[in-house]
Amino acid sequence: MRDKIKYWTKKAEETTDRWASTKWFKRLSITSGVIWNLALILAIVLVTGGVFAASVGAGYFASLVDEEKLRTPDEMRGEIYSFEETSELYFDNDVYLGKLQTDLEREVTTLDKVSTYAKDAVLATEDEYFLEHEGIVPKAILRGLFQDVSNSDSQTGGSTLTQQLIKNQILTNEVSYERKAKEILLAMRLEKFMTKNEIMEAYLNIIPYGRISSGAHIAGIETAAKGIFNVPASDLNLPQAAFIAGIPKAPYSYTPYFEGGKLKDEAGLQPGLDRMKTVLYRMKETEYITQQEYDEAIAYDIVSDFRQNESRSYSEFPFVTVEIEKRASRILMDVLAEKDGIDPATLTENDKLYEEYAILADRAVRSNGYRIHSTIDKDLYLAQEEAQKSYPSYGTTVGGKGTNDAGEVVDKQFPVQVGSIMIENATGRILSFVGGRDHDVENLNHATSAYRSMGSTVKPLLVYGPAIELGQIGAGSPLVDVKFEHMDGSTMWRPANFIATSEQGIMPARDALAQSQNLPTLRLFAQIQQQMPIQYMMNAGFTRVEKAENDNYSSALGGGIEASVEEITNGYAMVGNNGQYVQTTMIDKIEDAEGNVIYEHKVEPAEVFTPPTAYVLTDMLRDVFKTDRGTAKRANGLLKFNADFAGKTGTTQSTKDVWLVGYNPNITMGVWLGYDSEKFTLSQFENRDLPASLRVNQLWARLMNASYDVKPELVGTAEKFKQPEGVVTKSFCGISGLAPGGACQEAGLVRSDLFNAKAMVPTEKDDSLTSGSFTSINGKRYAALSSTPSEFVSGGGIGVSQKYIDRMMAPFGGDASKLFPGNSKFSSVVSGAAFKADGAAPAGVKAAINGNTITWTDSPSNDVVGYRVYKGGSRVASISEAKGNSYSASGAGSYTVVAVDITGKQSAASSSVSIAAPKPKPKPEPKPEPKPTPPPEEKEPEAEEKPPAEEEVETPPAEEEEEAPPEEEPEEPAEEEPAPDEPEEPEEPAEDDAA
Repeated sequence: MRDKIKYWTKKAEETTDRWASTKWFKRLSITSGVIWNLALILAIVLVTGGVFAASVGAGYFASLVDEEKLRTPDEMRGEIYSFEETSELYFDNDVYLGKLQTDLEREVTTLDKVSTYAKDAVLATEDEYFLEHEGIVPKAILRGLFQDVSNSDSQTGGSTLTQQLIKNQILTNEVSYERKAKEILLAMRLEKFMTKNEIMEAYLNIIPYGRISSGAHIAGIETAAKGIFNVPASDLNLPQAAFIAGIPKAPYSYTPYFEGGKLKDEAGLQPGLDRMKTVLYRMKETEYITQQEYDEAIAYDIVSDFRQNESRSYSEFPFVTVEIEKRASRILMDVLAEKDGIDPATLTENDKLYEEYAILADRAVRSNGYRIHSTIDKDLYLAQEEAQKSYPSYGTTVGGKGTNDAGEVVDKQFPVQVGSIMIENATGRILSFVGGRDHDVENLNHATSAYRSMGSTVKPLLVYGPAIELGQIGAGSPLVDVKFEHMDGSTMWRPANFIATSEQGIMPARDALAQSQNLPTLRLFAQIQQQMPIQYMMNAGFTRVEKAENDNYSSALGGGIEASVEEITNGYAMVGNNGQYVQTTMIDKIEDAEGNVIYEHKVEPAEVFTPPTAYVLTDMLRDVFKTDRGTAKRANGLLKFNADFAGKTGTTQSTKDVWLVGYNPNITMGVWLGYDSEKFTLSQFENRDLPASLRVNQLWARLMNASYDVKPELVGTAEKFKQPEGVVTKSFCGISGLAPGGACQEAGLVRSDLFNAKAMVPTEKDDSLTSGSFTSINGKRYAALSSTPSEFVSGGGIGVSQKYIDRMMAPFGGDASKLFPGNSKFSSVVSGAAFKADGAAPAGVKAAINGNTITWTDSPSNDVVGYRVYKGGSRVASISEAKGNSYSASGAGSYTVVAVDITGKQSAASSSVSIAAPKPKPKPEPKPEPKPTPPPEEKEPEAEEKPPAEEEVETPPAEEEEEAPPEEEPEEPAEEEPAPDEPEEPEEPAEDDAA
């Protein structure tokens, strides 16, 4: 074999040598040598040029990414997953409310909860080689670069899903080679430590999808699926998945909705439908779907699947959405501060720190995907909204000047506004509220954020409750309803009741509270003022109440004390909760995006009143709803159900505000009515509108009835307030509050009522009663003197001592003669105030006569107790000054009148007035008779009639309280009952009259 190889090798050499000796071969060798050398030179040039170009390109690429810092895997993951997720709101019992109002809504999902169709559609459309490449597709980049350099009309794009993720989450949408270079570099790096599934999942959660049927701008496939087709991403069918996968190329062209969420017309929908067909075609070409699936999807009526008229939480429940967001943000401030090692209590002490965490909390609540669970019962809320909207008698809307959101002064309409809130007593949970008549007209939440003067609703919380707790009164202890004057610096303060002429004298505390009388409240407040009753309100969560208000007498009537409907209602819920204050809440709990509970409301009661005090006060406040003169009797009569209600009404100066708060063992509801501008009053259209006190009674009952319809067991509970240990019923003398003595029992003045046994029970024996002889001067009762003429003295039975008068009238004093007026429950008692006579005889009077009626003028003297009438020097009558200045004479003669003072001194006689004697009757003419008869004997008239017996002195009638004439009320709408006969809610003096 080897020999054969040598043989043929030798033959080849010989042949080559023979050819090489020829001329043509020699020429060919020279030519090929030249070509070869040129080829070598060209190759060297090309390689050198390529290397140079590559070096230049690499250098340029390096220069583009030179400033891009090297991110760690954790940093890149953090940025990739930093997309915002919209927080969701819930009513009570996990009833979905909606999403918080944000610029971009997003709901995050996981890859396993996305339809396979949707994933395949995205891959077929956006990144065919996603599962094979390592972040970039070089040929796609070169193609895109060539198209860009050549300015080609066809721009096919070259970004993979990984690159798009980098662009959206780490870089920007800037169009530049620098951004593209960074995108390529970071995409390749991201693929080193994130799996394909992680990248795909992140992409599906961050990609924008235009807008949905609510009009919201959205991102993320889960939000798109629910907003466009009302199904989760896991349930998307093939045509739905193809439609959504096509949207990101041009989100606002392909979305099926106009701005605002209205569905586009046929022409507007067509670009999106064409894009869906393109996606389906690519899915078929890449063999993700079969021809049959493609045909069925093309024929599918996807337009019928488009969701319409989806409402957003803000548009449907604006008051609720805003309030929950505000409260959740405040809670998150504390959560974030505590997470950073900062005591949340310091936030309120450091303005800069407070502002910093307010900003952080606002960002967090909008973008961290929290699940915020509120206490608002949806059924209750909707029922109350319907009830407030259907109430027809709010009153007149007035025009005036106001400011807009920009702070500019504009013409504005001011309707009568309403604020209402319902609280669960034991937990402080806000179950429902009414923020206003219409959020579009006025977005101020009148239930939680409007602070107004409290009016008489302050009385139980600042005066009566503390007075019981401090042992000053029991439920029926006597208070003094008599006017007084108080010098406040250089100004004389003269407070009065709502009915200015009303002075009921001695009255039980429960009656004074039920009728909301101002004068006894002021006197009681003055008696406990040194014991700082204002502290009880501060402990009950009234944020705008300060200790300085304790020094102002008018605080007892609400003057200068402002609160929100929420604060006032919770104050009464505290009373209904056995005196235990529980801070209100509208947030039950907050969960993060992973379902971890980061906040949960805890009930932490704090005692304000002891249980005995709370019960005694509640029993008194029952009278507001149950007694004839109770100021909420009207509301109670309008209820469609029976429950153990107690509460209070309130009216502020000039009827700028009216209140009604009522509570039973379960819940408390407060209602306020008024104008946003306090220059308008609810009483300024009296001939057109119903009385304000009637309106608030009606609306409170309407809201409560609506609440009962949906929550009868909660609102209409049959449970009664339970009398706790320490509450006792004790007897006492009704006019003094002391333990009844024998005189009090004999006089029938013993009463019994509830007391907080730990604070006060009557033990000191009553020593108030004395002789009750009195006389009347200028309509007032004074103790009779020993020299007072007996015919001008009344009583002689039951009276009170000066010691009693001084004690009861303290500290303000007043006219003691008004302690027991004629219409009082204690009218049998005489309060004989001592009268200091001047010691001089009274001035005389002038007499006149008309027929048989003699009249005379008042004596100018101020100590006259009555008048005597004389006839011819003999006294024929004694007339008390309280009975009037007239006497009907019974016979002819001359009459004079004298004035008599309290000491018995008598004035000079008046000028004489006379009654002439009657003329004799004329003799009748005799009638002609057949036989004359003798005429009848005639009697001569008597020279003087016998003087009448001296008239008995009459006891002056018991004084009656001057009642205000009944107020004529406008006719109420047909469905409403007529206005009540009970008096309107008493009103406090003006705040600038405060002591």
